[in-house]
Amino acid sequence: MLQIVSREGMNRGVDKQALGAIQKAQDHYIEKAAENMNAFGLSSTVGRVLGIIHMNRKPMTLGELSEATGMSKTRMSQVVREMLDLNIAEKVYEKGIRKDLYDVEQDQYQTFISLFAANWSRVVSKNRKAHKKTCKELLELLEQDDLPEETEDKINLLLSEIKESLDYYDWISRLIEFFESEEVFKHVPKP
Repeated sequence: MLQIVSREGMNRGVDKQALGAIQKAQDHYIEKAAENMNAFGLSSTVGRVLGIIHMNRKPMTLGELSEATGMSKTRMSQVVREMLDLNIAEKVYEKGIRKDLYDVEQDQYQTFISLFAANWSRVVSKNRKAHKKTCKELLELLEQDDLPEETEDKINLLLSEIKESLDYYDWISRLIEFFESEEVFKHVPKP
């Protein structure tokens, strides 16, 4: 049996199909953002929230984020705080809205730079601190008068290796600056 559909009905069907395809594409984007956070050692929740705000294309409240993710406001507060610390989200103000609103960087290149810099800055800081402590302890050992030559050689070798590691962390710090200054785009241009 042939069903006759009016032009208006056809338009509604096409519109419904298009809206479904758009929702599917947005969901795909959000899930990929969640998966990508693993590359930075972050939880998929951070990526999911980043993707949700990005796809919303306007700032969102904790309540809206909580509803969109199905998570508690307390958990959303923790995730948003982490995102603020990573410099991939910011608190924004809109006239007439009393609740805190959160937005994300729409430029994916800048998000990458922020995540790269935050992650590696933490690694560099932690390792520099540990190496300096170890170095101090080894130098104190070298000050002992009755230290066997073989032990002294081992300590000096370790001190040399620590210096190489510190040089490596200095290089990473310069690499972070290279990204943050956007100098990287002169060498690897955006399309």
